[in-house]
Parts: sequence; C-alpha cells; structure tokens
Amino acid sequence: MTVERITVTLPADDVREIRGVSSNVSGFVAEAVSDRLRWQRIREDLVTYQVDHGGFTAAELQAAREALVPWEPALTDAA
Repeated sequence: MTVERITVTLPADDVREIRGVSSNVSGFVAEAVSDRLRWQRIREDLVTYQVDHGGFTAAELQAAREALVPWEPALTDAA
C-alpha cells in the first residue's frame, strides 16, 4: 500500500482524548478515516440495492441489527 503524508489539524481536546487511548495518533486517525470511507461505501451500496430491489422489510432490518449488535470497534494501542 502506498501512503502519503499529510497534515491534519484537530481540536486540542480531541488530540488529548486520542492520546488517552492510543500512543499512535497518526494510526488512530488513519483508521478512523478508513472506517468512515468503508461505511460510506456500504451506505452507497445499500441505497443502490434499495433503488434496484425496493426498501428493506422490518424483518430484514431486524435481522441486520441482530447480526451487527453488539458492535464495538477494536481499541488497541496500534490504532
């Protein structure tokens, strides 16, 4: 994977909070960006599916909730 170095400005309170859970601020931010992009792609796919096949039924939504909950992101120092 190719990486590109950029500068990101964050509120000081957020940086302090990140440092409270990870010694790797850059890795934490990179993972957050990757997660956001992944969820955006999923959201777009779900919208496309519903346009093509109709909205989800209540039963389908409930099954999806049960499959996803409880969801907790991995909070490791490597993040």
